[in-house]
Amino acid sequence: MSDLFPRLAQRIFNTPLALHPQKAEVALTALAERLGIARVARADGASLAFDEDEDLGFDDEARPCRAGYDLVGGVALIQVEGMLVQKTGTLRPYSGMTGYDGLRANFLTAMEDPLAEAIVLDLNSGGGEVAGCFDLADLIYASRGLKPIWAICSECAYSAAYALASACDRVTVPRTGGTGSVGVVTMLVDYSKAIERSGLAVHFVHYGSRKMEETRAMHGGVKPDLLERIQRDVDVMGELFVATVARNRNMSVEAVRAQQADYYLGAAGVQAGLADAVMAPDEALMALMADLDAAAPQ
Repeated sequence: MSDLFPRLAQRIFNTPLALHPQKAEVALTALAERLGIARVARADGASLAFDEDEDLGFDDEARPCRAGYDLVGGVALIQVEGMLVQKTGTLRPYSGMTGYDGLRANFLTAMEDPLAEAIVLDLNSGGGEVAGCFDLADLIYASRGLKPIWAICSECAYSAAYALASACDRVTVPRTGGTGSVGVVTMLVDYSKAIERSGLAVHFVHYGSRKMEETRAMHGGVKPDLLERIQRDVDVMGELFVATVARNRNMSVEAVRAQQADYYLGAAGVQAGLADAVMAPDEALMALMADLDAAAPQ
């Protein structure tokens, strides 16, 4: 087995995620069989089935490396797609993931690129890791006014992807695309019953009562006090997310919090204050180029 799937599991389980729920389910089911999990059950009791022939973007083979962004008519187009993770070591989306490290490098390079008159985040992502997300969103927000920065959703910008989109000067979304899902989730898997049925016992020898607490819970059962502690951490990060979007979109914290991490399709996102216009991606790019032409010295 490629080491890709264990690495994906490390990024998905027991770590805070700003991820659209449906995208979390897809990632979880894609990993299930490869990690020895026979079936995955949703909170409502329904089983999640996975089609082995379905292409979810988690390729074992690496894509060939390319330059970090494309220049089209003086606009630097930076791809933001798939699962967002803290680091991939690549400038382009790789194996269904985009790294905040690559996005930061691309963004800073484009800001200094004399041929790039404007920057576009070309978004199609359900979100991803919290780690690295808000630092990058702050960088984008702090760069407003230096060059036009647009978030153009080729389809969706949910959760962590929306945090980045909201930091841009302008957000556009197609009619069938979506924005929002301003929330945080941590998935803690409890293997204790499966281990008990198998006749196995797992023993941890450790120093410090809180050492490997979440790992021990996975094998020995999740205690209420651990869930309470994780909930506190998730609440802190959730409030940071809400405050960030409120600042970026000039909305009240109460208005963003009241959305309760809901997501919105097309024009509903504009009505909710999360997007500025419903536009097809090519239409949005042409509108940005028209703005650049209008602002150019005659």
